[in-house]
This record gives sequence, C-alpha cells and structure tokens, in this order.
Amino acid sequence: MRRYFGFSRAETRGFVLLLLGALAVAVLPVLLRPTAPIYLPAADQRQLDEWGRALATRLDSGRAASARTYAARYPARSARYPAVPQVALAPFDPNALTAEGWEARGVPHFVAGRIVAYGQKAGGFRAKAQIQRIYGLPDSVYQRLQPFMQLPAELPAPAGYAARSSAFSDKTGFPSRFARKPAHLQPFDLNLADTTQLMQIKGIGPGRARWIVKRRDELGGYLTASQLDEVFVLRDAPDLVDSLRKYTFVAAGFVPRPVHINSGTFDELWPHPYVGKPLARLIVAYRKQHGAFGTPDDLRQIKILKEESFVKLRPYVHCD
Repeated sequence: MRRYFGFSRAETRGFVLLLLGALAVAVLPVLLRPTAPIYLPAADQRQLDEWGRALATRLDSGRAASARTYAARYPARSARYPAVPQVALAPFDPNALTAEGWEARGVPHFVAGRIVAYGQKAGGFRAKAQIQRIYGLPDSVYQRLQPFMQLPAELPAPAGYAARSSAFSDKTGFPSRFARKPAHLQPFDLNLADTTQLMQIKGIGPGRARWIVKRRDELGGYLTASQLDEVFVLRDAPDLVDSLRKYTFVAAGFVPRPVHINSGTFDELWPHPYVGKPLARLIVAYRKQHGAFGTPDDLRQIKILKEESFVKLRPYVHCD
C-alpha cells in the first residue's frame, strides 16, 4: 500500500485506522440493535375484551340509573283521553253522530269535537265536501268514511247561479266582463304584433305584453323567437316563452333597424341592448383613433366585446 499510494509509515497507519473506524460505524448499529419485542395478539385481545365488558357494564348501569331518575321525576301518566271502542263501518247520518260516535269510527278526539261543533254552527251538514274541509281531519280517514256518509258529495248550486254566471260569458251575445283567450289562435308575426294580439296568448297579460313590445323597440326588431328569453318578465317563465314560440313567428327576410357603428353618436349607440355605454364609448374612441370600421367583424378588435355578445350584435350592425 505504501508503494502503491506513496504513503509514509504514519500515513499508512492512519489510513488503516480510518478504514477500521468506518467498518465499526457500519457494523456496530447492526450488532447493537435491540431485539424486536414479541407481539402476543391473544393476550392483547383478552385485554381489549375485558375493557369492552367493563365499558358495557358501566354504560348499562348509567342507562338504568338515568331511567330510574326519569321515572321518579316524571311518573307515568294515564291516557289523555279515554279509549272509545271502535264500531264496524255502516251507512250513517253525520248530523246524528256525537263526538263519541265519530271517535268510534276512527276520527281523532279533537277533530271529532270540531266536527260536531261545526255542524251545530252551520245548522247541519248538507254535503260530504263540508266534512272534508274540517281542519285536522286526515284525508285517509275521510276517504275511508265518505262512502258510508248519507249525504250528497257536493252542495247544490244556489238558485239563479247559472243565470248570473252567464252574464259574464261571451257566448251569449252580451258583452263579457272579462276577455277570454281564443281557443284556436293562428300564429302571427312577432315584429308586427301589438299588445292586444300578444294578450291573446294564455298567460300573457298587459304587463308582459308591454315588456315584449318594449324589448322589440329597443332591439329594432326580433330576429329569432329565442330572443324572447331575454325579456325581463319572461326569464323565469319558460312555459310562456314556449307558448310565444308556438303562436308567433319572424317573417322570412325581416331586416331589423340597423346600428350604424360608423355614423352613430354615443347617444345613438348606447341605448341598444347589445351595445350599452361601455361598448358605445369604445366604438366612438376606436373610430377616432383608427378611422371607420370596414366590416362588422372589425368590432372584434375591441377587447371587451365577448364573442357571444358579438354574435348577438352582428346582425344589427351596419358600416355604411
């Protein structure tokens, strides 16, 4: 080693001691490692079982003590109402029954008293429908009893009711108090319809009709019936939008009122629902900086204009 590495005697001795020390560091942890404990699962399981039994015993004794304390504090009470023997169902006159008679047929105690009191105040029941409207009477109980009640199902119509109701009908030739919706409505042009035509559709009243016309005037005309979804009063009424789509149409070749992006002033541009004030300011500023728009697609140069908004606005834009 001395000849190979050129070490002196002292260097050789130190190198050997260094190797011995490194070997000792590597071997001693293995030799001095403590013996792993022996795991005895059976003994541990027995200990766990003992703890479980002790805990269960403690819980049972606690529940029993709580039950005794509750029983001493709140002694058992007798039934609030005496039980009434039940009878077999057979045809009966509701006006002849007492509260106990109703209870014997399965009606709750408090409802039975209410039925008798109501019948006395009303001068007797004249129809099953009066009993059905008693507050608190379960519908299942009523459905079980109503086949045996010796009463008509509904109250008879008051005398002269048909004559009075016909006064409000438009089928008699007299003026009707309330306008009726036509049974068979022919589709009409959405861009030519006035509020009266729109109100012929079921569910469209004066208010909604005015909003539809107002939105049409702001847009300069509807291009598709899908734009009705944007009307404020129809956003939460998809059934009305479906009815409008069914009974209205947009005429083929319809040309809406144009939005002149090269000649329109700020005040002329911003009222359009698809433009607004921020976009109108940028359109005017773009014209001043870059000159007139060559095509409607040049609007895409305005960064705040989203593609969805551009698609809506594009059919209304004119560059002349």
